[in-house]
Amino acid sequence: MSFEAPRMVNSKGGQIRIFMPRYGNINERRHQLHEVIRLSGMNLVINDLDMPLIIKVASIPKERMQVYFIDNEDYFKRKATLTDEEGKLFPDNDERAIFFAKGVIETVKKLNWSPDVIHVHGWLASLLPLYLKHYYANEPLFGHSKIVTSVYNSGFDGALDKNMMAKVKFDGIGEEKISDLAKPTYSNLMKVAVDNSDAVIVGSEEIPAELVEHLKTINQPVLEYKKPDEFAEAYEAFYKTEVLV
Repeated sequence: MSFEAPRMVNSKGGQIRIFMPRYGNINERRHQLHEVIRLSGMNLVINDLDMPLIIKVASIPKERMQVYFIDNEDYFKRKATLTDEEGKLFPDNDERAIFFAKGVIETVKKLNWSPDVIHVHGWLASLLPLYLKHYYANEPLFGHSKIVTSVYNSGFDGALDKNMMAKVKFDGIGEEKISDLAKPTYSNLMKVAVDNSDAVIVGSEEIPAELVEHLKTINQPVLEYKKPDEFAEAYEAFYKTEVLV
């Protein structure tokens, strides 16, 4: 859905940009990635360390869409995406999530683009709503932007680094906003994303029971799971009637 949803909006005349990590297993030559110098060249502070932000871009000519890749050699050069060859989560996945959230927002700022809807897919992007609502709360570019988070069943076992909450607190985000990160499991990360979003979409036919229960407690509009042959029309109506109001 992370590709099908923007393709649907794009086909309806919307202006779409896709942002994703530049994982090391992405073939830059095959997909014709190139660094955008005017967007790169800044550092993001992650847990008191300066980490260079590199922005690369590729296009999907058939769909007339551009994909922006958030890159950093320390975080994304490795060939695997989220786990090592033994299936263990990388110990710095929490910092990669912080870097990705900040990197996307800083790139959008440099593009001077004010999106109507920011649609978040996947747990590595789960901190983006939190940072938009709090760390970048006074950024006028996002004053009218609405955040939609899709919740899937593609999570992970165990938890990320136990110091993740302290690393987010370093950015001045109050502990009361991130209490779920005391134990950064998949469900808890998604709770943080959901709680800082303006609307939620259930993207899988089944999601963890803990998230099912959490969605019953929120005030934001929730679009229940839609099958592949009916989601496009449902998403469009949801954007128009529940998000952009």
